[in-house]
Formats: sequence, C-alpha cells, structure tokens
Amino acid sequence: MSEDSVTDEPLYATFGFTDAEWGLLVGLPQSVLTAASVATHDSARKTRAETAAGLDQISDARGSASRLVTAIATAVLDQTGDPDRGEELPAIEPADPVGYGQDVVGRAAEASALLAAKADPADAETYKHWLVEIAESVVGAASSGGVLGLGGDVVTDNERAFRDALAKALAD
Repeated sequence: MSEDSVTDEPLYATFGFTDAEWGLLVGLPQSVLTAASVATHDSARKTRAETAAGLDQISDARGSASRLVTAIATAVLDQTGDPDRGEELPAIEPADPVGYGQDVVGRAAEASALLAAKADPADAETYKHWLVEIAESVVGAASSGGVLGLGGDVVTDNERAFRDALAKALAD
C-alpha cells in the first residue's frame, strides 16, 4: 500500500464505517436536535433558543475525548454550518413531527447496533450519551405554554416522550 492511498482514505473508513454508516452517524445529531425541537410547537423565539442550545452541544463535542465523536461533530458542522463562524442551521420543519421523531428514534436504534458491532465501546457510549445530551439541551432550552414567557412547562410531555424514547433506543 502506498503512502498516498493511506492519506486518501476517507475519514469514515479510518473508523471502520462505510459511507452509508457514516452518513447515519453524522446525520443523527442534527435530526435529534430537530425532532426534540418540533416535539412541541413553539414560537419562533423559543425554537431559535432550542436550536442554539442543540448547536452548542454539537459544537462543544468537537472537543470530546472521543476521536469518533470529535470527527462526527466536525462533519456535522461542516455540513450544516458552524455557529462559531456565525453560520446558522437551516430550519427543518417536518410535516409530521411525531412521525419524524419516531423515524429519528428508529435511526438511533440502528446507530446503536452499528456502534455495538463496529466501534470502540467507549466511543459508542460517548456518542450515544452525546445524542441524549443534545435532546436534553434542546427540550430544556425554552419553556412552552404559559403567558408572556411566564409559567409553562420547561419540558413538555411530548418533549419528554421523545427524549425518553431516544434514550431507550440508544440503551438497547
């Protein structure tokens, strides 16, 4: 094997993943952010606060002790926009928020199985914990309900249900 072929190897291949598997792992953080945000319909201001909180979790993961999580967080921000450069995540508003959330939970279960089969156990746990942290930060970023920003639930039943389903899918 020549030295050039080593440097030309795609990043995902250095971790032992196929392009499709890498796409699943890189796509999930933003999908979790979106699903957690749309679990309860909020005002534009609250949705921006939720998105910012989720992006902070994704951005912060570039400093993870896990090489895998660092690489995935970097890839996510390369695709979606880096808040540290003032770039904003494109708004995604699924027509069926419940169905979207269920799809994300299903993909999280796939990712969990994939990581169990192919990743270092510490990397797998760090990645799964990170996804739950993203959901936690999004659902806790803004209260819903109440009047003039007073009162209301910090985490609604729908948000809690999504977060709990995600955590369960990643624990199995």
